[in-house]
Amino acid sequence: MERKIRKAAVLGSGVMGAGIAAHLANVGIPVYLLDIVPRELTEEEAKKGLTLEHPAVRNRMAQAGKDRLLKEKPAPLYDKADLDLITVGNFEDHMSLVKEVDWIIEVVVENLDIKRKVLATVEANRRPGTIVSSNTSGVSINEMSEECSEEFRKHFLGTHFFNPPRYLKLLEIIPGNDTDPEIVNFMMKFGEFVLGKGTVLCKDTPNFIANRIGTFGLQVSIQEMVRLGLGVDEVDAITGPLIGRPKSATFRTLDVVGLDTYVHVANNVKNKSNDEAEKAVFEIPGFLHKMVENRWLGQKSGQGFFKQEKTASGKEILALDYNTLEYKPRNKAKYASLEAAKTSKTLAQKLQTIVYGKDKASDFLWSVFKRVLLYSAANVPAIADDIVSVDQAMKWGFGWEMGPFETWDALGVEKSVARMREEGETIPALVEELLASGKTTFYEQNEGRLSAFTIGGKFKDIQENKEKINLAALKEQGKLVKKNSGASLIDLGDGVLCLEFTSPHNALGPDVLQMATAAAEEVKKGFAGLVIGNQGKNFCVGMNLAMALMEAQDDNYLELEMLVKNFHKAADALRASNRPVVAAPFGMTLGGGVEVCYLADRVQLSAETYLGLVEVGVGLLPGGGGTKEMLFRAMENVPEGGSMPVDPFPFVARAFENIAMAKVSTSGKEAIKLGYLRPADRISVNQDHLLYDAKQLVLSMDQEGFTPRKPRKIRVIGETGYANLRSSLYSMRMSGYISEHDELIASKIAYVMSGGSLPAGTEVNEQYILGLELQAFLELIKTRKTQERMAHMLQKGKPLRN
Repeated sequence: MERKIRKAAVLGSGVMGAGIAAHLANVGIPVYLLDIVPRELTEEEAKKGLTLEHPAVRNRMAQAGKDRLLKEKPAPLYDKADLDLITVGNFEDHMSLVKEVDWIIEVVVENLDIKRKVLATVEANRRPGTIVSSNTSGVSINEMSEECSEEFRKHFLGTHFFNPPRYLKLLEIIPGNDTDPEIVNFMMKFGEFVLGKGTVLCKDTPNFIANRIGTFGLQVSIQEMVRLGLGVDEVDAITGPLIGRPKSATFRTLDVVGLDTYVHVANNVKNKSNDEAEKAVFEIPGFLHKMVENRWLGQKSGQGFFKQEKTASGKEILALDYNTLEYKPRNKAKYASLEAAKTSKTLAQKLQTIVYGKDKASDFLWSVFKRVLLYSAANVPAIADDIVSVDQAMKWGFGWEMGPFETWDALGVEKSVARMREEGETIPALVEELLASGKTTFYEQNEGRLSAFTIGGKFKDIQENKEKINLAALKEQGKLVKKNSGASLIDLGDGVLCLEFTSPHNALGPDVLQMATAAAEEVKKGFAGLVIGNQGKNFCVGMNLAMALMEAQDDNYLELEMLVKNFHKAADALRASNRPVVAAPFGMTLGGGVEVCYLADRVQLSAETYLGLVEVGVGLLPGGGGTKEMLFRAMENVPEGGSMPVDPFPFVARAFENIAMAKVSTSGKEAIKLGYLRPADRISVNQDHLLYDAKQLVLSMDQEGFTPRKPRKIRVIGETGYANLRSSLYSMRMSGYISEHDELIASKIAYVMSGGSLPAGTEVNEQYILGLELQAFLELIKTRKTQERMAHMLQKGKPLRN
């Protein structure tokens, strides 16, 4: 019988418990969220006359966890409506509900005795065969379940989510000694295919993989900071994006995690280790103990290693001096190695420049990297069976761009090991074995196939699911069909072609549009269809703004007009190919990136797609068909009229508001809800599967007998609708909500979406609206204030209100 998870129960409604429940709701799984029964009334409950027996009181803890999901940022839910899939309750009245579910997740406090008591209650109520897991960050799975029955232990394992559960990709799967291998395999696949996670198989060791190495890295960073007399602000400048780590770097990360949580995790290794050297590394420094004692816990308490204060000039972020425990203005780290690294093109070059430099930043980073790399290698296979699991865990759980062994390859294994030997370090057996085999890297690539060094001295191909298409690997395998400076055409196999953007930030320029037109011609040669997708940081953030501004400042408006018309020609060419086109957006999909989606017949989007027409932020309106498309999509939603025709104005006004307010979706699901995309468009929860899913959609459309889109006509809201929109804009400007230039931009949008100077009900086609849109775009880009907004966005990275 095929196992499925149709309903789940989460036991514990704290930050993690509620977050896990939210993500289960995100993927459509109904969930019970249960917690303890309060032992005393709150002041508010007492005023209402409630008693301890009232359901609202008994369910208070879980309800508070559920309510918090609507307030947290970033949003734990794809769509607020998904909150209805979460039903609250308590351990005493509702534990019997676990009989109904297929998966029970324990997320109570990190205390072995408490977890054992909860699991005992679960065992007394669950159906045999139900999967039970613990979201522990480090408590032993075997110790937790040792008093349970054999049948229970066969279905029990660790499932360690990282916070926030929606956004962090890592899901560590930790079997116990008695866990049925089929359950392990099922949860590995369920995590990847249903929850959209990167699943990593771990061993039941303290803190498993990611927290074990990540906490070690944080500890040695603190120790090396103290040794060199650096400040927390300087360390964060060294350990951020420049070395392939998140913007939160080291100490801002600790503030986000919570210093009390961090101390608990570090102590977990220290208390369970039998190695005195390891214990010493995990010893919490005195100033950190004092901070926890003072309740300076980071973001959740308002101050930690950093705090924000109001000053006469606005808000200022202060950094903690750990010697005096006083806050001071931040210092900008200025080191020659950091400046030199900024000019390097690749992350490997940046790392080599800093690590092998001659200043204090280089000393710090070499010392930290050396200790982390040695520790990682020394703990394989104790914490994991292979180096790939370690690297993936660190990338997915801590946001590292390179895992430890990938970092070692980047630094040069031979060169770094030689220096380590000179410094008296003991080289782990795994590394010695690699070098003895005559190899100098942990990873090798051959014709697009990646292999990794394994215990036993051999390289083994990394087996990826067929759902994980790798465009770079396909190019290595000779699947590149055509390329230019901004885009490539790649054969995905099975008769599907891919148009990949490769321009900086995947911005749209003449080279990208040229390749889009070429894609239409290539598809005609025998392909079943086309996927528009890539594997960059973001799908597409719009047109090449710097190029557009330069042309505007040089009065080259014919060039700008030609750019927009070439976009229209690319769209016409793709439609004329009579083959299905599927766009595969993810991440930031803004402005022209949305209009690229409108070139396609269908969209297969990532659940984590932040999509919106944001041109007003640079003083423009969507000029590549976005304004037109939003109008036509709004009219598609107007119900068929009976004896009383439905007024289309509210539908157009909603679409107008999306553009005029530059609304950006917080998820793929919200992009559909806002009307940017259609309900028929599909969502991939696992972004690694996005291109595969898009390819399958192309093939299914082709097999079903694809029919190209026909030219559309609508009846516009006309001059009357335009007057209504203009009236609202005038009121907003007079009330001080928008500036005069804001009003001008919005008026242009309103004019296009109303159909221009036509009577209401006049029938028009797409080309007519495109003409209005292009005219409005050119009129706006000629204005001084729009050019100021464009320049400000390029210089500051944020909108200008002028």
